[in-house]
Amino acid sequence: MSAFVAGNAVALLENGQAYFPALLEEIDAAAREIFLETYIFEDDATGAQVAAALGRAALRGVRVNVLVDGFGGRSFVRELMPRLLADGVRVLIYRRELKALSLRRHRLRRLHRKLVVVDARVAFVGGINIIDDYDPAAPAHPRFDYALRVEGPVLTHILAAMHRLWRLVSWANFHHRSDEAPLARVAERPVGNLRAAFVIRDNLRHRRDIEDAYLDAIAGARNEVVIACAYFFPGRRFRQALVDASRRGVKVVLLLQGLVDHPVLAAASRALYPHLLAAGIRLHEYHRSYLHAKVAVVDGRWATVGSSNIDPFSLLLAREANLVVDDAGFAARLRASLGEAMAAGATELSPPAWRRQRLGRRLWSWLAYQFVRLAIGVAGYGRKH
Repeated sequence: MSAFVAGNAVALLENGQAYFPALLEEIDAAAREIFLETYIFEDDATGAQVAAALGRAALRGVRVNVLVDGFGGRSFVRELMPRLLADGVRVLIYRRELKALSLRRHRLRRLHRKLVVVDARVAFVGGINIIDDYDPAAPAHPRFDYALRVEGPVLTHILAAMHRLWRLVSWANFHHRSDEAPLARVAERPVGNLRAAFVIRDNLRHRRDIEDAYLDAIAGARNEVVIACAYFFPGRRFRQALVDASRRGVKVVLLLQGLVDHPVLAAASRALYPHLLAAGIRLHEYHRSYLHAKVAVVDGRWATVGSSNIDPFSLLLAREANLVVDDAGFAARLRASLGEAMAAGATELSPPAWRRQRLGRRLWSWLAYQFVRLAIGVAGYGRKH
């Protein structure tokens, strides 16, 4: 994990309603260079707005670099990519896949990061894809997610990671090495008083950095651990860390999906509920809309927001990026937001209520659990993970 860097300013952005206006404002203010990475870049109203802003930037002379995952961005390749290229935006596709996603390990290694850096001055880190905030399946409320607007010296690490991946994908796509440096440099002067660390997961030097950051924080917890996670299927180490924390008197609270968009994984996750509930862990399911957040607060000081779920896809396969913030004020804001979400849109599950679940639902959870475990094994990851 990268070391904590002092002197940063971090603003919490809840849902696309806060994120996209802030993002569009910075893109329209860009003077030199933009780097953008995303898993999904949808051809909808939001995607069209962001694409138009990127195109305007390129047309006025800004160097615009857009990197989109080849599976999550399949519609982007067909619809939006030609328009961006025509405007002079430089576009790369991470692992372009023409066939359906399979369980072959290399096909599952996706770009899942959601990052933007503008003029080496401001960055956005989080879990929000470029897609409309409202889903047709839950039209009354926006998809529940977070991003961060970041300024300060920690941008050095964010920009370096994005530039490194841009060069790597350029080599993979075109078989030539780029010695091109970013056009702007990060100013090292402090702009705030927050300590922050940028943490990534890849398949080389940073394979377990995000998971280890979580595990270290949970192991050191004394009062409370609150995790909101869209796709929750932790391995044995992570489950045991939560159970151990609860058994030593730490209040452990999980906010998970109630309205689900991946039924098999959701059912497999629910197979873990009896073990977690028996250990005293409090479980809340969010039903107001789709929960897409991947955030946590520990002891009212350590907090993280990013793209990484707590499941095999994120922790063992995908490229992910989180920001960890060590600050009581920021952690309090995120904790309050999660508390409001649980009060307004979630249902807490009790052990007796869970035991009263229909036999068919419990059987479906057990079968889904076995299927997901088998899929992990087929993909090449054994019991040690």
